[in-house]
Amino acid sequence: MGVRAGSRAHVVGAPEAALAALDLPELDHAQGGDLDYAHLFVTRQDEMRAAFPPLRDRLAPGATLWVSWPKGGRLGTDLTIRSVIAIGYDLGLVESTCLRVDDTWSALKFTRPKPGKAYANSYGTLPGG
Repeated sequence: MGVRAGSRAHVVGAPEAALAALDLPELDHAQGGDLDYAHLFVTRQDEMRAAFPPLRDRLAPGATLWVSWPKGGRLGTDLTIRSVIAIGYDLGLVESTCLRVDDTWSALKFTRPKPGKAYANSYGTLPGG
């Protein structure tokens, strides 16, 4: 996941088993200020739309925001990789890497778009794009 020990981090909604599966290094769990790593676990699109912007707004330059959702409709989710990408783009970040957290959860990495770079994704459009 590219998370370094000591990174200023904030994890939201992670089930214990999924957090253990991530096997993260020792982190500085920041309550305020900029973040190097944020990770949001959600099961519903409306939850993602509500919780994503406050985390996005705390990202330090070069930081990452990971979003995890239940795979294959588990836990009654209405999220799919397509909807996660679309929401991320709608809210101003671009995706780069998808990985398996465990048998239930997937994760998608979001970062700030690079100035001057064109992003073409059939699932989402950046604001003003």
